[in-house]
Amino acid sequence: MCFQFAICRIPAPVFPSQMLLKITYYLDVISSWCHWSEPTWALLKSRFDEETEFQWKVALMDSSGMPKSRPQLEWFYRRSGTIVGANHTIQSGWYDPQLEEYLAPNLVAEAAIDFGIGRNDDRVRLAIAEAGLLDGRPTSQLAEAIAAAVAAVPELDDKSLNARASSAEIEQRIRATTAEFHALQAPQRPTYVLENEIGDRVVFSGIVTPDPLIATIGAMLADAKAQQDYDKSHEPMPR
Repeated sequence: MCFQFAICRIPAPVFPSQMLLKITYYLDVISSWCHWSEPTWALLKSRFDEETEFQWKVALMDSSGMPKSRPQLEWFYRRSGTIVGANHTIQSGWYDPQLEEYLAPNLVAEAAIDFGIGRNDDRVRLAIAEAGLLDGRPTSQLAEAIAAAVAAVPELDDKSLNARASSAEIEQRIRATTAEFHALQAPQRPTYVLENEIGDRVVFSGIVTPDPLIATIGAMLADAKAQQDYDKSHEPMPR
């Protein structure tokens, strides 16, 4: 597990009127570290949802981050589970040593967005991740990833989802968000990018525990509110 912290001043992003902060969570659906980070993501969403816009984006893992064998993968799972104090074991049944990247589960999660599953909706990607990581199902196969998605969100149509997930546009989208992730020079998934409306940005890479994120979100919200309050009660900046 790695940790990266960076803060800099950038042009302020555009926010909905009631939102002061935006958090983007870069992930690979089959990443075990992202799996360990899901309770933190859920906690942040429940605690800061009124003032924060949450979204996830795919950042595909490549061969450099993939295990070289099933025994090696299972060793990593034992180690990470011990580090985070997990009370369950991750399964390796999804693993296919012939693949250098796992497009299918990520394609299905991305395709579901076009059927009303927003980027702040975690149901489809979590269902696919849990089918592979907890149940050991071969979600590296498109049909298995689709089956997990449809079981979790019955309003999805498996044929339509299959067609969309198999399209060139969906692959282009996850390649583009993966390029966004690499542009951050972040070393790990999960990576969280926090941006407030006054132009501050913080990047956490590899963190799975909530405390540093909670502290930083609180500070960034406080700064944004302070500037907002000042602007409401003082004259505008001279031209």
